[in-house]
Amino acid sequence: MRRHSRGKVRLAVATALAVVAVATVGLFGMPAMAAGPADVRINEVESSGGSPGDWVELTNIGSAAVDVSGWVVKDNDDSHVFTVASGTSLAPGGHLVLDVDPVFGLGSADSVRLYQPGGTTLVDSYTWTSHASTTYGRCPDGTGAFTTTTSSTRGAANACPATVWPGGSAVATADDANVFGTNLSGLSFQSSSVLWAVKNGPGTLYRLVPNGAKWQPDTTGGWASGKALHYAGGTGDPDAEGVVTTPDGVVVSTERDNSNSGTSLLKVLRYDGSSTAPSLNATAEWNLTADLPAVAANSGLEAISWIPDTYLTAHGFHDEHTNTAYDPGAYPGHGSGLYFVGLEANGSVYAYALNQGGGAYTRIATVASGFPAVMDLEYEPATGHLWAECDDTCQGRTATLDINAQGRLTGTAVYARPSGMSNYNNEGFALAPQDSCSSGHKPVVWSDDDNDSSHALRTGTLNCTP
Repeated sequence: MRRHSRGKVRLAVATALAVVAVATVGLFGMPAMAAGPADVRINEVESSGGSPGDWVELTNIGSAAVDVSGWVVKDNDDSHVFTVASGTSLAPGGHLVLDVDPVFGLGSADSVRLYQPGGTTLVDSYTWTSHASTTYGRCPDGTGAFTTTTSSTRGAANACPATVWPGGSAVATADDANVFGTNLSGLSFQSSSVLWAVKNGPGTLYRLVPNGAKWQPDTTGGWASGKALHYAGGTGDPDAEGVVTTPDGVVVSTERDNSNSGTSLLKVLRYDGSSTAPSLNATAEWNLTADLPAVAANSGLEAISWIPDTYLTAHGFHDEHTNTAYDPGAYPGHGSGLYFVGLEANGSVYAYALNQGGGAYTRIATVASGFPAVMDLEYEPATGHLWAECDDTCQGRTATLDINAQGRLTGTAVYARPSGMSNYNNEGFALAPQDSCSSGHKPVVWSDDDNDSSHALRTGTLNCTP
């Protein structure tokens, strides 16, 4: 829908308006600190068909909150002035949406200009020559050049268009026909010769080993058909969706108990991967249901990864629970890293300190993946990237998240799937360790929940980054 024509003013006089639809502004009661005007950027612009009208989104790329009271937004007409309400603070990494529409409308060929109070000191600007089919936004969020986004993300990180997969275009099947059937989900490399996988119906854990260029269930230790998973008490059928191997053990994220499939049950479960028992009972579990948004039973914890404390502290990861830099010592008994889980329903990633005695947990951060749904997460030690994978809903795209100057994980790139792979319902994604690099590439494995063409595993390559 086309908005009103450029230059049509909805109110005749410029007035100070309340800021509407603010996301992550002034989090945790953070007071406005010494202003850092250069840290405030125009981040996204809606000039056509917005709700409730045209809007401009600001973000703060600095490390301190900025008081933006009285700041001014203009289009390309100096008489069109929107003034930010007093008492408005923009937190580090926050997003502030300014509904400039009823003061003025943004046209098909127009500009947005951001000024400090008084309207004479220019902070940032962006000019376009036609309406975007979606919105115009910076890619990467907050720091990159403006481009047409893939969707409007009012008050959140921008949805950036995908770039070419940073590896080989060829993809090959990596399992024999119908070994796993449907419902194979999360993947995690323990080493270049051991790959863990989980199936969600019924909940099953597989230990996979190489068989030439393919992967097969380990024929030793009772793993030939995988092992059924149960809750800590030995009951239930956890709907296992994500898996990660850590110093704490093999850890699985789940959506529900398949024995009560209509009820969401968002649990993280730990298992002993060295057990020779024919089935596995959780050695610890954490029920995150009460701490996460209410979701449908089939839209829960699809993804899980783990990042060591050494990396998080070295890069100043921000603890939203304490509103300070993350201090592992504040969470005794949590082990040596944080767990990151992905919620299918909203595409958000949540970081937790999980007490390894079981049960107790503290949420440390909430992160936007940039996708409407996140199906797997993968930490890559060599680069520090936290990779987020989306399935066929997002055309098989992946994104990298990195810790920014404010200590927050934010999107840095979005990649298309390899050109040699169809748009499968890939729910699992795993990167081989760096010691697997050969001729500048290392293996990547995807798991297809639909078992298309009778295969659940496919492999390709990713460029190795020193």
